[in-house]
Amino acid sequence: MSTEQNKNLLANVFAETAKSNGRPFVEALADEVTWTISGSTPWSKTYAGKRAVLKELLGPLNAQLAGGNTITASRIIGEGDLVVVEGRGHNRTKTGKPYANTYCWVFRFQDGKVVELTEYADTALIESALEPPSVRPEPGERGDA
Repeated sequence: MSTEQNKNLLANVFAETAKSNGRPFVEALADEVTWTISGSTPWSKTYAGKRAVLKELLGPLNAQLAGGNTITASRIIGEGDLVVVEGRGHNRTKTGKPYANTYCWVFRFQDGKVVELTEYADTALIESALEPPSVRPEPGERGDA
């Protein structure tokens, strides 16, 4: 896909996240995606693979948010296989804390899917508004390993 096609795909994805619909965002991720969150918070690390992104990042995040995860994009810039999106969250936690983070994401595409995502955000807000992520073991997994 071309840079313009990748930018258009993300414009459509973020038009949906602005309505709290994260499904197109998840569908844009390749199975082998890596998502790196910068900083030194308990959330800051590289999540390797779509399954890990869903289980260790998005699942625990959505469990803490009241309503859906609402994010709007203010700028989308692309060059080659990279697309950068500047965005803002419009969320509250279930405990009532505002969680209106600002983001800069660098997406790398391959064959029309996001294979790499680097996230820069207000890490002080992450630590003050969110509890550390807790991942529940799936059936058959040991929770004490």
